Amino acid sequence: MDAMNAMEFLYVHFPVSGVKTWVFLPPLVAFVVSFFTSMGGVSGAFLLLPFQMSFLGYTSPSVSATNQVFNVVAIPSGVYRYIREGRMVWPLTWAVIIGTLPGVFIGAWVRIFYLPDPRNFKFFASLLLFYIGVRLAWDTLKAAGGPALVKRGNPSADAACTGVSDTRFSLRRVAYSFAGECYAFSPGWVFALCLIVGIVGGIYGVGGGAIVAPFFVAVFKMQVYTVAGAALMGTLITSVAGVACYQLLAVYLDIGMTVAPDWTLGALFGIGGFCGMYLGARCQKYVPVRVIKSILSTCILFVAVKYVLGFFM
Repeated sequence: MDAMNAMEFLYVHFPVSGVKTWVFLPPLVAFVVSFFTSMGGVSGAFLLLPFQMSFLGYTSPSVSATNQVFNVVAIPSGVYRYIREGRMVWPLTWAVIIGTLPGVFIGAWVRIFYLPDPRNFKFFASLLLFYIGVRLAWDTLKAAGGPALVKRGNPSADAACTGVSDTRFSLRRVAYSFAGECYAFSPGWVFALCLIVGIVGGIYGVGGGAIVAPFFVAVFKMQVYTVAGAALMGTLITSVAGVACYQLLAVYLDIGMTVAPDWTLGALFGIGGFCGMYLGARCQKYVPVRVIKSILSTCILFVAVKYVLGFFM
């Protein structure tokens, strides 16, 4: 009888979201997801959102805000590891933050007023995820096609343990060195990309890192070991702004639906993500780039295909 009461105690109802689940399930799922995705500079929120919508039945617009609460709680541990190991490209980090921040507010507005229906939102999310997954998969296959690309894209474990050095930046060009290679990008193009990403990320509730990190690797040809920290930091800052935006809209707008985040549920996901991201960031330098990209692309394409089929069936 006592064991039965204990099990009932662990099965919790979250009044804000209406979710009923085991109290240990959100942090456990978030830990596993974040451990792998944080290696690629992605918080894992893009996978936790479909888990909340499809498995937990949490489909109101506030699920996007709850997803960003997860980011706020979980990401600092991963960012700390990347800073400590000297793998933060600060000019890239600031370009990501400045570009995505305005878009987050626009995205939150679009999510509430133009994509409130969960079926339409899932279809939108599937298109976004499918694009990201294809880009990652294509980049991984290209890297496997030639020795020169493998050498540049997959430094050895010893080389990956080194930090970013010789950073040079101006309004027209940013360059840095890592593992004996020089990487460069245009701040203007990064800013423009991140503005669009901020809007999409604000709608989807992921902060934009899930889009930015693969794009930097696949299009700008930057090293994944140095992109991860900047993408996570950008996601953290924009998620803070996103949560604040959803909370303010919930206070000042009466639109007949739940907009404010479920703080308790988001914090539970965040606790698991906090531990998973710390370990993921710590282990990243020992994992080959191709493995990281393969894990990300497989997870993303699985969710994308599932949502597309669900929309038409």
